[in-house]
Amino acid sequence: MKTISRFALLALVAGLAACSALESEKIDYKSAGKAPTLEVPPDLTQLSRDNRYAVPGGAVTANSYQAGLANAPSLPTAVSSVGDVKMERAGTQRWLVINRPADQLWEPVRDFWQESGFLLTTDQRNLGIMETDWAENRAKLPQDIIRGTIGKLMDSLYSTGELDRFRTRLERTPNGTEIFISHRGMEEVYSSSRKDQTVWQPRASDPELEAEFLRRLMVKLGVSQEQSKVIAAAGAAPQTAKVANVGGQPMVQINDNFERAWRRVGLALDRTGFTVEDRDRTAGTYFVRYVPPNPNKSDPSFFSKLFSSGKTEAPLKFRILVKGQGETSTVSVLNEAGAPDSTANAQRIVQVIADDLK
Repeated sequence: MKTISRFALLALVAGLAACSALESEKIDYKSAGKAPTLEVPPDLTQLSRDNRYAVPGGAVTANSYQAGLANAPSLPTAVSSVGDVKMERAGTQRWLVINRPADQLWEPVRDFWQESGFLLTTDQRNLGIMETDWAENRAKLPQDIIRGTIGKLMDSLYSTGELDRFRTRLERTPNGTEIFISHRGMEEVYSSSRKDQTVWQPRASDPELEAEFLRRLMVKLGVSQEQSKVIAAAGAAPQTAKVANVGGQPMVQINDNFERAWRRVGLALDRTGFTVEDRDRTAGTYFVRYVPPNPNKSDPSFFSKLFSSGKTEAPLKFRILVKGQGETSTVSVLNEAGAPDSTANAQRIVQVIADDLK
């Protein structure tokens, strides 16, 4: 429910509406469930369990790091740092670069999410991925006299009608670790003109929420509150991403070199609802499929409707190919067999990625 019991206390709430105020600048998450037994969700079951943090000499997949990464050039970007922690930014995307090994960061990052009011449904250290459950930002609730007086009793009757979950990826670099946080959101909307039934549907990812949690994670890792706010407020050079058609195939053109484009596309895929089943950085390929971000797994999502004709279908699999040439890169879609895809689905995927990279 998005109102207080919809019937009980309605008059009282209306009378005090003028005294209510949204604490929009605060974050106070409360998990929507009980602590589960952590297990690998369906979208990760095909990944092997090899040690993710061992540096191999061969091609890179989801369980290893790219050959030759140690010789990768430094990337020009808007960077702010304190000590061994810095934040990089490209457009609406931000991530942390930390001069510490991933093994030393996993537990602090895990503790950070639990201290922030979340439960973890994915906690795969060997994959470098953790994901929270769906939780509600209670700071968005009106801070009125009723809640202030009755407190927790009334809290159980209130709901914001929004749920959030966050995925965190830790990627090893020659000098330490990069940490990416991506947000996915759901909102409760009325499904009938009488407004007596509701359904949950996806809402747009929130770059500001991602930035705020990255800032708070910096504090967890030793940066002061004041310094973290200065770093998070630092600007970045404008980024350009546009959709083009080359030889009949839709693709995204980005004003970034391959190293930077590879990072940004990976974050965009996390944000926009695709699951990266595997990746081969040497070939510039992400192997992806879409898993609907539905907390109750009953309602069709935006992407389910986008890629289907209304019938229940198995998730479609694609390869996202990133190619770099100097200081520019392209992103195109291949089908499951690795052939160029110029279908309507490919055009939609390209547009979704381009919109997130702007």
